[in-house]
Amino acid sequence: MQNPHPHPQPSPRRHRRRRALLSAATAVAALVGAGLTTALGTDTAEAATARQVEKLDRGVVSVHTDSGNLVSWRWLGTDPSDVSFNVYRAGTKVNSAPVTGSTNYFHSGAPAQADYTVRAIVGGVEQADSVHAVQLRTGYKDVPITPPAGGTTPDGVAYTYEANDASTADLDGDGALDFVLKWNPTNAKDNSQSGYTGNTFIDGVKLDGTRLWRIDLGRNIRSGAHYTQFQAYDYDGDGKAELAMKTADGTKDGTGAVIGSSSADHRNSSGYVLSGPEYLTMFNGQTGKAMQTVDYVPARGTVSSWGDSYGNRVDRFLAGTAYLDGSRPSLIMARGYYTRTVIAAWDWRGGAFTRRWTFDTNSSTNSGKGYDGQGNHSLSIADVDADGKDEIVYGAMTVDDNGGGLWTTKLGHGDAGHVGDLNPSRAGLEYFKVSESTSQPGSWMADARTGSLLWQTASGADNGRGVAADVYAGSAGAEAWSASDTTLRSATGASLGREPSSINFLSWWDGDPVRELLDGTRIDKYGTAGDTRLLTGSGVHSNNGTKSTPSLSGDILGDWREEVVWPTSDNTALRVYSTPIETSTKITTLLHDTVYRTALAWQNTAYNQPPHPSFFIGNGMATAPRPTVYTP
Repeated sequence: MQNPHPHPQPSPRRHRRRRALLSAATAVAALVGAGLTTALGTDTAEAATARQVEKLDRGVVSVHTDSGNLVSWRWLGTDPSDVSFNVYRAGTKVNSAPVTGSTNYFHSGAPAQADYTVRAIVGGVEQADSVHAVQLRTGYKDVPITPPAGGTTPDGVAYTYEANDASTADLDGDGALDFVLKWNPTNAKDNSQSGYTGNTFIDGVKLDGTRLWRIDLGRNIRSGAHYTQFQAYDYDGDGKAELAMKTADGTKDGTGAVIGSSSADHRNSSGYVLSGPEYLTMFNGQTGKAMQTVDYVPARGTVSSWGDSYGNRVDRFLAGTAYLDGSRPSLIMARGYYTRTVIAAWDWRGGAFTRRWTFDTNSSTNSGKGYDGQGNHSLSIADVDADGKDEIVYGAMTVDDNGGGLWTTKLGHGDAGHVGDLNPSRAGLEYFKVSESTSQPGSWMADARTGSLLWQTASGADNGRGVAADVYAGSAGAEAWSASDTTLRSATGASLGREPSSINFLSWWDGDPVRELLDGTRIDKYGTAGDTRLLTGSGVHSNNGTKSTPSLSGDILGDWREEVVWPTSDNTALRVYSTPIETSTKITTLLHDTVYRTALAWQNTAYNQPPHPSFFIGNGMATAPRPTVYTP
């Protein structure tokens, strides 16, 4: 490992730049209600273009404990910086003075069924009531779901269904987030495994359990973690999210209409689908109706050209959402990462697809430059070069917002990567990644703008897990740890001693800005002598085998802290947990930080990874920046 460098103090120029961006954000937020975008200043690094985000309600949630109710709510990106709040129970104010330093209030002694609203105070004037609080009367809320009927494969194997990965988006434009849930058959397969699978189903579900639609991807989309990556996002800015997925002959949309041929069966005797058309479909988020279907890019072509002849590597898909123009979201759909990689960027405007660009490692532009074979089992989206537009961090390489290669470390494939402001004493973002190749560093951290390595650990193992986050207040910035390493490492790579008990997901759960460990059906607090249990999910299951991931984890309700969603053991509900712990930290809802928001969109992709925001949240953090955003 390279020698760690001491932490330099943040420069006065960096503080000036942060203040300039905060002022810019406030100015723009006042101008962009109708969709106007404004560039501020002449220096590219200080330009701020407003980004389209969801027009969300206040997201009030009440979590009951033995001592009372924690009521929390969203500080929206479109709120003034000096907004304060009053909390009402059944029309009676319960706080003695306006809440200014946070967006939560503990109502001591209140019963579980207490009904709360929140009123913002803007310019000294109290505004109208918010939506009524979502009540977590037992510490969680169950959202009813109904499994599809099971079946039998052509070779006589019976299967049933389990609730699997989920995403969240406002499907019907009412300001509340809904769930998009994938149902996996119990015989879902990894690409390396032969055999038939049942169909994959996708549901749109409101928080009260109302099912808006169900999409049946059909027999010609194989079921497994690498086949179906779905993106739910408001791509056209009409205030309602769309849903994009790879489809095939026999896919049934939410209205029952069939895409392509209803009778075609392209499965071979090993259960693989290596022939027949492949499509990309945009579905209406409110009705599930297929609005347009185009050919999937890239086409399958010759199966063996992707790295093997039996159908493993040809069907490795990734997906994401990126603000490629700096203002509006585009869809990212990709194929391949062990050898050839192709990434296609699509805009959805006016009810139609337009392909913005295609990045292909086999093209004359990219061939021989070390971009092939660098993909992960997941991707990240962030503006790594600070030009206001998003890049696709695909693994050991990054593609620029214009579809050109930005950098490659040539360190190869891996299972996990984390992009964020992991070391706030450095300018810009950092990237932590683990490697599958035994001849490459086991893990490494790089400058996310250039790919230049900042530190690395020893090679020699297939390092399947790795995490980076500030989980330990005793070291500045984020810490990083991985399966093949034996120590927790500082933001500069120095050994900090005992590793956390899990190497999986993350959650901001308790009252401080240091992040917690989420693994299986539990949340733990890291400690140098041992971890402390904060939550054990009751009557729920994790997903994806040894990956042990939740259906979804992120800032879905209430203040900036994160909810976790697991399916119940009988797959009849999504059980939503939210923190019962007060905080004195005030941060704008992470749903209006577009690095974090697009991370929630890509979280379901292949090997799920936890979200990170564009700025540092942790011990000793600076005042969190306000986002520069507008709503449809």
